[in-house]
Amino acid sequence: MKVGWPLFALWLQAGLWGLGAGFGLLLGALIAYFVGFSHRLVAAVMGFGGGVLIAVLAFELMEEAYSRGGLESTIIGFLTGAVLFCSVNWYLTQRGAKHRKRCGQCVQQPSETKEPGSGSAIAVGALLDGIPEAIIIGLSLTGGGAVGGTVLIGFFLANVPQGLSSVTGMKEAGRSATYIFGLWISIAILSGVAAVLGYTIFGGFSPKVVAATTALAAGAVLAMLAETMIPEAFENAQNSIGLITVAGFLAMFILTKMSV
Repeated sequence: MKVGWPLFALWLQAGLWGLGAGFGLLLGALIAYFVGFSHRLVAAVMGFGGGVLIAVLAFELMEEAYSRGGLESTIIGFLTGAVLFCSVNWYLTQRGAKHRKRCGQCVQQPSETKEPGSGSAIAVGALLDGIPEAIIIGLSLTGGGAVGGTVLIGFFLANVPQGLSSVTGMKEAGRSATYIFGLWISIAILSGVAAVLGYTIFGGFSPKVVAATTALAAGAVLAMLAETMIPEAFENAQNSIGLITVAGFLAMFILTKMSV
């Protein structure tokens, strides 16, 4: 399933779709701030979102990278993306961003009082988590193509629980509404900008370069999932969390096959 707006320039389409996917983070933030959920429910939603994201990576992004550039480009890009994410994430964890997706009820996010500079580290970490997805959206429009509807849905569904859990933890850590919503609104906007850059920078490159870059972003997304989403989903979670994660994966798998 491919979606696009014929009346809009492709670079503008990339920005709007990137902004739309990033809005999932803001939606999760709004729900968490004004409604609030228990850790068990947050973990369940994170587990479902994790399953969705794994399916998007397996059935959409890696296949797309392979079909464009072959196995070698895909492997190189995928491993490079994972190494880059893990390296930067390790640096940020040393400065207070390690638990940025924790809801605070199982593992407490650091407050600015206890760990000065952690707010900035968390902000950069949240940006690091979201930008690879936006770049993928921009890359999918290169060569005059259209963005995959299942990819957009998958990213949106995975972003909602990320915003939900992060903001729950931020509230527990005593961070202000100005910080919280300033952060997520900025990331949503920057997601649109990153999607535009993904399209404009790589629009003229060879299929192998586009494939490697798609795989690079996919590797970063999978590393993010393993280092930030899965720990929250499985920390002191209900016994059914494995089934909930499987349900998310299966839902996205079905959607992928229905759109073929």
